[in-house]
Amino acid sequence: MSLAHITTLLNKHKLVEGLVHSQPMARQALVEAIVHRKHLNEVLQLLESTPAADIGVVLESVRFDDAAFLWQQLPDERRGEVLWEISEELKDHLSLVRAVEVAESQINAFELIDGRLRQRAITCRADLEGIRPIWIDLFHASDAERAYVGAHFGLVLPDSGDTTDLEVSSRFHVEEAGEIHLHSNFLLDREGNSRSVPVAFVLHGDILFSVRNEELPVFRLQRRRARMQQGYVSDCKDVLLDLYGADVEYSADALEGVYNTLGKVGRQVLSETISDEEAAGILADIAEEEDLNGRIRSNILDTQRALSFMMRCKMLSPAEIEDAKQILRDIESLNSHTAFLFDKINFLMDATIGFININQNRRVSQLTVFGVVFMPINILAGIGGMSEFSMMTAGIPWPISFGAFVVGMGLIGWGTYVALRYTEVRRARQALKSKAAAIS
Repeated sequence: MSLAHITTLLNKHKLVEGLVHSQPMARQALVEAIVHRKHLNEVLQLLESTPAADIGVVLESVRFDDAAFLWQQLPDERRGEVLWEISEELKDHLSLVRAVEVAESQINAFELIDGRLRQRAITCRADLEGIRPIWIDLFHASDAERAYVGAHFGLVLPDSGDTTDLEVSSRFHVEEAGEIHLHSNFLLDREGNSRSVPVAFVLHGDILFSVRNEELPVFRLQRRRARMQQGYVSDCKDVLLDLYGADVEYSADALEGVYNTLGKVGRQVLSETISDEEAAGILADIAEEEDLNGRIRSNILDTQRALSFMMRCKMLSPAEIEDAKQILRDIESLNSHTAFLFDKINFLMDATIGFININQNRRVSQLTVFGVVFMPINILAGIGGMSEFSMMTAGIPWPISFGAFVVGMGLIGWGTYVALRYTEVRRARQALKSKAAAIS
């Protein structure tokens, strides 16, 4: 699409619509709508068949109102491509008329200068020219952005969202062109919403590409360390190892949080009494910590597989191999700690369920005592309601006879209760004597 062609088409569009609007005729509104639709179809067909780079050149060359008109006719699926071909000034102008939606994507390139990483934001094709990065981080990048970055460096970048469908054995592999692909899960520990976030890594030449769709604390920490500490990283493989190491540190901090939470729950469980409502809350806390503990274990095992793959590929220097071995040793210690936490979780779960059973047994025992106490009273009450009792007490005034009968039932009930209490106390004393004898 040449600039002259689109300029001619825009001028023709304005001229014809101006003539139609100025000429009085029957059904003028219908004629205007038909002419407008015809010219819009011509513009749309031209935009669909034109490369994004040419569209960017045209948008930069025409007047601002014409650029806004062309942008509005551009299909939504192509806007991401064209955004890479226009300047920031034009983007700002288009955003004033609400003609362009600002993407949430962030693409950052990191160059190693004087032993520190220097971050450069990538917003258009021109930003990629003349840089020599060791790490390019694509956060929430669109298909077009991944395609442009990949084409500039001669590779195809995957979508991190597609990595969840891969089998475990396919997450770490080497392409025929020598690119090394690693698909790993990183922990995102948020209160009440902890989850694993997939991240795709590609090692191509001397550059590490990371593709992700969510912000992660591990990446923020890595960027801060590499910017502040001189000599913290030396190449792209160092960056990748440090990301895995930071993920292990983050998992260790999350495990410490799990341990603190279980400590609070344990003190509550080992208290003298627990109501059913408190037990339900304790079980919910234990289940949440168990889920987080399992997610941490799964993530560090995934990191362990990634490091083992890197060592098997013989892509690491001797110093980097030592760093990888140290991370693997940290993972081994975390594995034993997660196993300990699983045992602690099972103990607290069993103890909480035991308290619930004790509460239920206590209620059942109370009902049993009431039933035993009132059983003879019910029998006597049934006898007192018979006609034989009235015949036997015919010579006695009824207030005295029935009053004595009620007193007798009360004495029998009280005697039954005392007998039951005496039996329980005697059983408890026997149990204490047995424990004392076992201790001695």
